[in-house]
Amino acid sequence: MQPFELLLPLALILLLSKLMGLGAHKCGMPAVIGMLIAGILVGLLRYIPWAPLQRAFFGDDVQVVLGAMSKIGVVLIMFSTGLGTDLKKLKATGVASVVITSLGVVVPMGLGTLVAFCFFPHAGILSLLFYGAILTATSVSVTVAVLKELGKLDSKVGTSIVAAAVLDDVIGIIVLSVITGFSSGGGEAGGWDWFHPNPWLVTIKIAVFFIAAIALGVGLRKLFDLMERQAPHNRRVPIISLAACFVYAYCAEKFFGVADITGAYIAGILLGGTLSETPYVESKVDTMGYLFFSPIFFASIGMDLSFDGITLPFLAFGLVYVVAALLGKLLGCGVGAKLCKFTWNESLRVGLGMMVRAEVVLICTDRGVSAGLVDPAIYPFVFLIILLSSVLTPILLKWSYRREEKPAAHPANPPEWGEN
Repeated sequence: MQPFELLLPLALILLLSKLMGLGAHKCGMPAVIGMLIAGILVGLLRYIPWAPLQRAFFGDDVQVVLGAMSKIGVVLIMFSTGLGTDLKKLKATGVASVVITSLGVVVPMGLGTLVAFCFFPHAGILSLLFYGAILTATSVSVTVAVLKELGKLDSKVGTSIVAAAVLDDVIGIIVLSVITGFSSGGGEAGGWDWFHPNPWLVTIKIAVFFIAAIALGVGLRKLFDLMERQAPHNRRVPIISLAACFVYAYCAEKFFGVADITGAYIAGILLGGTLSETPYVESKVDTMGYLFFSPIFFASIGMDLSFDGITLPFLAFGLVYVVAALLGKLLGCGVGAKLCKFTWNESLRVGLGMMVRAEVVLICTDRGVSAGLVDPAIYPFVFLIILLSSVLTPILLKWSYRREEKPAAHPANPPEWGEN
């Protein structure tokens, strides 16, 4: 393959991703849905029986390069997510956010694992757990937009949802890291001997990764603080940040058997949150990621979307799995809010707000498929989870607030004291 041959599929993917993303945004849905649809449209070209077209879009060399670019896109998405994760927000709601998030992770994961066990009773425990782990992901971008529109973002419900979403991402990534670590036995073939698939060794090396990552992160933060004081808004800051992201992602996967996306996410958390340059770094990462690499990732999933592996039993499983995904967050987070003395209406809103899924659920699914723990036929149902949660959440949230009693209007001529 000549390098110029890659330009045509890239041009079509980027153009359709932008157009479909704008269309999804205008419909009040995440742009990721539009990008997935763009990938599906590109994937339909495989049904045109013209050899030059097939080579241009689906040749082995083209697919290898697009696959590599999509992996970079995933790493950048998770790094950006980490940069935007401000752990200080957890203090806004204290114990409530911890309780809401804990049940919001345990309940959907338990339901997902149970559904997988009911349909695939002979599957391995790690495979069953991974089906559950996929459902722990959440994305409150749609919820935040709705609450802003209603003027409720700074309310008790709004602050609880935002804080819980922060902790939800952290716990979800840790769960994903543990399952991935055990599934790989701690590393790639030919790795260090201490990465032998022993449960205790796997647990130790995951703990070592987080300890080493945090320790190195403390030093990196001091370095970034120094650079910020000497040269604020200098391009060296985002460049070195990206280098740190890639090193974290590489070392996590290569030496510790932890998912590369976990390394990127942890790097984002350690370099974000409180640094004054974080918004500048995040804007540069988003520009590079969402302008080029991330659309390729989402489009590649759409291109690979296939219904060939969906048998009648798997169709039944997929539909029940979708219901479990929606009810898991609604019940888990809703019950958590109720335990923290929220009203019934407030608890319902918290559950609805945490129900939305977007890019992280796709990344977790992709990771499970790559590890051989999840059937690729699950992709259409994950897409359905994203679509339904993005459509239902705004409608149901607005409905829940419409039920609030409006304050009575003052009459034009109020009665005198003592009148009935």
